[in-house]
Amino acid sequence: MKHILVIDDDPGLVVFLQRRLDLAGYQVTTAASGEAGLQKMRDSLPDLVIVDVMMPGMDGFSFVRELRTDTVLTKVPILIVTAQEELGDIFKMEGVQGFFPKPIDTEMLMEKVKALIG
Repeated sequence: MKHILVIDDDPGLVVFLQRRLDLAGYQVTTAASGEAGLQKMRDSLPDLVIVDVMMPGMDGFSFVRELRTDTVLTKVPILIVTAQEELGDIFKMEGVQGFFPKPIDTEMLMEKVKALIG
């Protein structure tokens, strides 16, 4: 079973994504901050990370940059979700595999997840 880590400080969105991904047959772990997400990645390497941009403490930018400095973690595909659509090009330059504006088009997100990890 493929493992997805969802990192977002919005509990409603986390529950929504977790349920949708569970129904699709994925194992889902969640974290409410970038720092907690990094620790969970180091404890149990996921197949994919879905992360929000705006979070207290370590935001999505810092999270992605931190991942890119770790030779093991950098191989994990990243999907970004955010209410700030104008950030898409910046994240593409950082090497993320997908960018989804809020509210999330769940079908498009699921298509991207399947394309990346099956």
